[in-house]
Amino acid sequence: MDNPLIRLLRSKIYSAIFLLIIILFIGVIGFKTISGYTWVNALYMTVITITTVGFGEVQPLNDASKIFTIFLILSSIVVVGYALKVITEYLLSKNDIEELNQKKMQKKVDNLSNHIIICGYGRNGKQAAKKLLAYKKPFVIVEKDKERIDKFQSDLILFVHGNANEDDTLIQAGIEKASTLISALPNDADNLFVVLSARQINKEMRIISRASQETSYQKLKFAGANNVILPDRIGGDHMASLVVVPDLIEFIDNLAIVGDSNINIEEINVNKLYNTSNIKTIKDLDLRNKTGCTVIGFKDSNGEYIVNPEAELKLVPNSKVIVLGRPEQIQKLNSVYNLD
Repeated sequence: MDNPLIRLLRSKIYSAIFLLIIILFIGVIGFKTISGYTWVNALYMTVITITTVGFGEVQPLNDASKIFTIFLILSSIVVVGYALKVITEYLLSKNDIEELNQKKMQKKVDNLSNHIIICGYGRNGKQAAKKLLAYKKPFVIVEKDKERIDKFQSDLILFVHGNANEDDTLIQAGIEKASTLISALPNDADNLFVVLSARQINKEMRIISRASQETSYQKLKFAGANNVILPDRIGGDHMASLVVVPDLIEFIDNLAIVGDSNINIEEINVNKLYNTSNIKTIKDLDLRNKTGCTVIGFKDSNGEYIVNPEAELKLVPNSKVIVLGRPEQIQKLNSVYNLD
């Protein structure tokens, strides 16, 4: 979105161009009618008069033509001077405003903590950003294509212009304070380099990387990636599953994990409940009666998952309870347990 000052200067440029066209038109008509020039000669005389190049007249001018030429020269000096002034202001102001916007955006990035860094704003990067926006998670995007940044930049999306392979760019994106990095670059070698650099700078953060080739999976894991996603494999598995168990896959596809009002699956961080209430087991949550939601999974403090856990399973710090419900039930869950 253009700055109001830029829009104002741009409108002045259009006005200056319009005035130049008017002067050109007046000059051609004047030389044609007053001096009796042909259309080509009238245009030629108008152009050399406005530009003051100093070429000679096509034919000697009479007194009326001389007076008209004086008027045309003085008018063109004013109009051309105005046009040059406006164009210069536009170019200088645009550079200043871009620099100001960049500093403003960098200040916002510097104030972030526990945020997510997305490297690359291609197809996968856009999908990641869309979901993070839906969940209102703070994130910043590292992108080296300036035109892409100018196209998608907004108050909701923060960009850092630079190559994600460079440590300085990652530091500029706040990697030292970030909680997660998503490397969604199209080239596996670039993703590998980003993972290596990120892990060296921040040893505690979670790193998720994209991979095009299956041979890159182990390399990225060895480099420090916590999760490696192969979009092609996921897509192929999904299509094959639609053949084998189509109804089940369609049901899963209809489950919304992110969104404002259509979420079907939610997680409860036990840390928000532990030692603050008498809730010690899944049964104590009493989710079915309080919200209508059903517990379908449990993640313990070691990261192990339990599907369909027992009601007597004890809740421990750093564990999570995964629940399933209709959107209105999930909203009630968020309200009851203050998960928003």
